[in-house]
Amino acid sequence: MNLHEYQSKQLFQQKNIPVPDGKLLSSADDITAIDQWLAGQPAIVKAQVHAGGRGKAGGVIKFRNKAELATAVEKLLGSQLITHQTGAEGLPVEKLYVEPLTDIASEFYLSLLVDRARKRVAVIASSAGGMSIEEVAAETPEKIFTEFVSPATGLQPYLARKLAFKLGLEGTQIRAFGDLLKRLYQLFLDIDASLIEINPLVTTTEGKLIALDAKINLDGSALYRHPDLAEMRDTNQEDEREVYAREHELNYIHLDGDIGCMVNGAGLAMATMDLIKLEGGQPANFLDVGGGTTAARVAEAFKLILSDEHVKAVLVNIFGGIVRCDLIAEGIIQAIEEVHVDVPVVVRLEGTKAKEGRQLLADSGLSIIPADDLAKAARQVVAAAREGEA
Repeated sequence: MNLHEYQSKQLFQQKNIPVPDGKLLSSADDITAIDQWLAGQPAIVKAQVHAGGRGKAGGVIKFRNKAELATAVEKLLGSQLITHQTGAEGLPVEKLYVEPLTDIASEFYLSLLVDRARKRVAVIASSAGGMSIEEVAAETPEKIFTEFVSPATGLQPYLARKLAFKLGLEGTQIRAFGDLLKRLYQLFLDIDASLIEINPLVTTTEGKLIALDAKINLDGSALYRHPDLAEMRDTNQEDEREVYAREHELNYIHLDGDIGCMVNGAGLAMATMDLIKLEGGQPANFLDVGGGTTAARVAEAFKLILSDEHVKAVLVNIFGGIVRCDLIAEGIIQAIEEVHVDVPVVVRLEGTKAKEGRQLLADSGLSIIPADDLAKAARQVVAAAREGEA
């Protein structure tokens, strides 16, 4: 789950991590109050969307007075901001965040994330703040410094000093960086984050360190421990289909292909998608209906898959372990009749009572294409999708 910048900075403030003063702007009615608060200071207004690259996309605008703020608000509020991370449709701008301009002396990049291979929290820092870290990694990788935190000892002061020296910080800035990183690491643990990123972390002309931007991604599997953070979710920034799936206890990720996939089990779903690709097809989604599949859940899964107008065929691949295949077959039949599926459906059933399940599908009178094994099912659904193109 992603947080907006203003939400991330609220969490920073709770840990005494220095950020600029800021105000949220949700409508044009807030302009006068914001102008009075700024009292003539030049400032910046930033679109609040779950994507990077806002500045390059015109989502960050400097202004000097009330009239310029009004112009910026008119341009941004209610628009769809398209960045290199949003896709062609962009994301809706429903909130803006206003901050006075900061006198910047230098810019840095700082992030904490989970390195699953090392089973450590990685601290990544760079002297090339304000830039896309991907560009820095590709063009000047020597400017990126990484340290790993042992979960047994936690963040040790020497790691912070080591990074501070590499970034070229001096004097009191070294201690300030250590304090900031310590608080950042504790926040990371406290909220079960998967990523915390500051880009840029700046030093001011007065020598202070300030987090000029803030990005936090939370581990969705741990949200049950943080109901207060779960309330920060902005579903308008998420794919509508993924929101719908979550409401119906389905694991769904939208992709760019034309073959819908309905599978029980994440590993089996990945294998199914791989075989579709191997046969020259393109999956339209990842969809795991879970081990305890029911007829109602299968029906909702079909609705979800067919909400994508690009889907030309559907592959249902179910292994009956916890749930019997004959019950799955009944759910598939009910779902197809209820949802009025008008694209080819290939079904592969294996496991408990698979024979009975296949017989139910054969006797249903519906246009279902049976498959004996997974490889054959992948070939059949790719062929069916290609026929739909003709």
